[in-house]
Amino acid sequence: MQNYSLIPTEKIVERLRYENPWWINKRIPEVYSSMAKRLYFTLFYPYIVEKNVRRALVLMGPRRVGKTVMLFHSIQQLLSEEVNPQKIFFVGIDNPIYLHISLEDILDLCKKSLHLSNLDGCYVFFDEIQYLKDWERHLKVLVDSFPATKFIVSGSAAAALKWHSTESGAGRFTDFMLPPLTFQEYIHLKKMNHLMYDGHVVYGENQVPYCLTHDIKMLNREFVHYLNFGGYPEVVLSEKIQSDMGRYVKNDIVDKVLLRDLPSLYGIKDVQELNRFFTYIAYNTGNEFSYERMSKESGIQKDTLKKYLEYLEAAFLVKVLNKVDVNAKRLQRVTSFKVYLTNPSLRTALFSPISETDQEMSNMVETAVLAQWMHREKLDLTYAHWREGKTEGEVDLVLVDDKKYKPVWGVEIKWSNRYFERPQELKSLIQFCKANFFKKALVTSMDQTGVKMIDELCLSFIPASVYCYNIGDITLKMKHAS
Repeated sequence: MQNYSLIPTEKIVERLRYENPWWINKRIPEVYSSMAKRLYFTLFYPYIVEKNVRRALVLMGPRRVGKTVMLFHSIQQLLSEEVNPQKIFFVGIDNPIYLHISLEDILDLCKKSLHLSNLDGCYVFFDEIQYLKDWERHLKVLVDSFPATKFIVSGSAAAALKWHSTESGAGRFTDFMLPPLTFQEYIHLKKMNHLMYDGHVVYGENQVPYCLTHDIKMLNREFVHYLNFGGYPEVVLSEKIQSDMGRYVKNDIVDKVLLRDLPSLYGIKDVQELNRFFTYIAYNTGNEFSYERMSKESGIQKDTLKKYLEYLEAAFLVKVLNKVDVNAKRLQRVTSFKVYLTNPSLRTALFSPISETDQEMSNMVETAVLAQWMHREKLDLTYAHWREGKTEGEVDLVLVDDKKYKPVWGVEIKWSNRYFERPQELKSLIQFCKANFFKKALVTSMDQTGVKMIDELCLSFIPASVYCYNIGDITLKMKHAS
């Protein structure tokens, strides 16, 4: 047998057998089979069994959102559908034992250890593919060389994955993005679906189907818990990790991405500066920034800041929102913008948990709302900010129709019941709606639901927690329908 690396071949085969226990016992490890499936699983699995298109499936997403678990749940599903266990291979590329072996050689070893003559009808899972240099080139070759084999890979050094899979894998790869947990999935994982029921809300002249809650106090308690701990499946289900978020999330998610993944992909020299910049962004999530202000407050040059923001966005750690004026027109020069964490619980990991009366709540709720919307790709979300004479106005979230360059809706995100009692104080939102001939708009509250009329404008009030739940719910329904 050829010499694959410095490590004896039988040791590598031993490792492969260990990673694929179903070859013998037809079961995935209990640590995975005991975990609840994410709601995204039902969207992901059809791509695995899709045979008509000759493509590798690339599962992408930030660290610790459950990609490896999703792969194991897929294997479990294949086994339950009577697929031959010895035609399913799983290889964790992050294990140094595979360091000097090509993907083809690894497949060769799987074949030999199972005495297979070919790989027809096999399902091959490569986890953490980004640890392999030029992985997309290797994978493209495999897809071409083994037309009757399905390749599924996952990876989290997201910037590289996204970029490489579109550049090099044109026509050979299908991308599937697994985002952090939505609030809806969080409620599902905690087995608290009983809090919700199918109802309706009034939005303008229509009654819109909407999930409502039997117990807003309980839902809000869970919502605050979600803001603090909810982005990661493991954290949600483990009080031990919640008690030490700093160590778990910071070491495992933030540090690995900032100190290892991004610098190695982009040749970032000053890793500590990038780390400091991310901490500054995390603390100010939901605030408006300008490069001038950022540069002044962080002491980092403007060009470097732009680069860092690009990296952090590519790595799924932050989302940049650009602004429009009162008529939803884009500004010629981008001078200021908002930056949000893609996952509110990242802030908890760096600082400390917040409670529902803390002043940071309003920014965290805004961050959570945006995190739910991020599951919808290709949406042109912006915010509106304008000055007219001495007055200025802002609307938190505006959807722009990118073909017609017209606003579709505006949402004002509040963690307060004040505006339910005094809707006339929502001057910016009212001005924005008049300027764009809107007859209706949505405002979130702490726990009030209802409709208020201001002149001819219908303002629908919905608790922020209920709104977040519904964005996730509607997104999944839309993805299933498409």
